[in-house]
Amino acid sequence: MKKKGTNHIFIATSLDGFIADKNGNIDYLHSIPNPAGDDMGYSKFIARMDAIIMGRTTFETVCSFDIDWPYTIPVFVLSNTLDKIPANYRGNAYLARGPLTEVLAGIHEQGFHQLYIDGGKTIQGFLQEDLIDEMIITTIPTLLGGGFPLFGELTNTLQYKCKESNVLLDAAVQSRFVRVN
Repeated sequence: MKKKGTNHIFIATSLDGFIADKNGNIDYLHSIPNPAGDDMGYSKFIARMDAIIMGRTTFETVCSFDIDWPYTIPVFVLSNTLDKIPANYRGNAYLARGPLTEVLAGIHEQGFHQLYIDGGKTIQGFLQEDLIDEMIITTIPTLLGGGFPLFGELTNTLQYKCKESNVLLDAAVQSRFVRVN
């Protein structure tokens, strides 16, 4: 089956590869001084995307922030346990269930082809099925010593090529990797 779109990751990890600490906290993301509020390329990245696919835990984390809904593109929430999207997020977020290839087919049928994949377990699931085309990973120079890893076990080895790598805010390293077929 030829893919109809491309799937992208834009995420930060600790130096030891965790996206959150042992308690699920992401405070380490703010450990680098950023007085100018540099978004580290996020605006440029998200401008290329048609929609977001995120896991339930990531969705609930975003909903817990004391901010307005941060996305201007549709968000599809992968969940086998969530019965419905909370009323105040309907119209912005949509529940998605089933095997990833079926979820993707349904999203592509709606005209969304450049997809931002977000959330640890969601990213791991997409990688397990070799469905990630590009990864932009920002490494924050903090060792958490444990927590929620970005990567999990894979059935097959996946090869990526580093297309660029930059130092941001004189501290973090952001690298862009693309899938090698």
